[in-house]
Amino acid sequence: MGALTFDALLRSLKQGVVDPVYYLHGDEDVLKDEAVRALVERAVDPAARDFNFDQRSAPELDAEAFHALVNTPPMLAATRAVVVRGLEQLKKTAKLRQELLRYLESPNPTTVLVLVQAAGEPPDAELMRRTTAVAVEPLPPARVERWMAHRARQLALTLAPEAGALLLDAVGSDLAALARELEKLAALGGGGSRPATREDVAALVGVRRGETLQDLVDATLERRAADAARLVPPILEQAGMSGVRMLAALGTHLVGTALARAEIDQGSPRGRLEAQLLSHLRAARPYGLGSWEGTSARWARWAEQWSARELERALQLARDADRALKSSTLSDEAGTIVQLVLSFAVLEREVA
Repeated sequence: MGALTFDALLRSLKQGVVDPVYYLHGDEDVLKDEAVRALVERAVDPAARDFNFDQRSAPELDAEAFHALVNTPPMLAATRAVVVRGLEQLKKTAKLRQELLRYLESPNPTTVLVLVQAAGEPPDAELMRRTTAVAVEPLPPARVERWMAHRARQLALTLAPEAGALLLDAVGSDLAALARELEKLAALGGGGSRPATREDVAALVGVRRGETLQDLVDATLERRAADAARLVPPILEQAGMSGVRMLAALGTHLVGTALARAEIDQGSPRGRLEAQLLSHLRAARPYGLGSWEGTSARWARWAEQWSARELERALQLARDADRALKSSTLSDEAGTIVQLVLSFAVLEREVA
């Protein structure tokens, strides 16, 4: 068997190639669901799918039930599909795992078995060796925008350009959250009778022009402390927002700006700085950023306004704020973030 990326899996399925056992792992659960759908659609005749598709959770299965599932012959079709989720909950010594490993030595040729492991867990080395392993990782920013457009088309939803941009600014690269908001917009739009506008997104998601998380990051790193402080309360009131999420975004961009500052201090030519930062981003593939090209341009621009010592101190303050936010006794998230962004305004005097 072998190892694939999500894109390589889809290409192989278009060519009609279906292996006996797939193991989906990685940190993007939405794409795992899409991979499962693609595998089932390719493996099982739609007319007989009701009889030839089973989906189970690993913790709810025992060894005998698993054996029966994967060895049941297909009915009125050439193959059947079995999906088992929650592989990460199986202990190494579990009888089900031992039965699974025995099965992998000689899989049933009329069953396509799909094993799904949740995000945030390291891949199982043994399953990697014995299956067609598929690494399903978060999409880069440009792909997130294309994924959003594709999902909108599936929902018969048309997004005005500004509406899509605001939705991405508000929700970020979280595909699950994007999917939920797109479904709401599709329902609001009445089956595609009109394009969803920026105003629709603002009303539904609870954001207004100039009041996104990215606007807060921009104001903070551009050292417009008063503007940043003003933005904290309305952004914190938005659905799905929290002080920890806001701080994570600020911390990420502080680290990126510090990287840009280090490149400048080491003598990197200003004309090549954005390209160097873009190279770092492509190598690290960080999750949750917008366009990497736009991010590298921002970091390069912001680095001109900060010294290395100021950025070091800003990161220390952000770390302290993170500890405060995660304290069980804290209730004033807005006050903590406001105090943090205002403290950045006096760093020049503090580190002098």
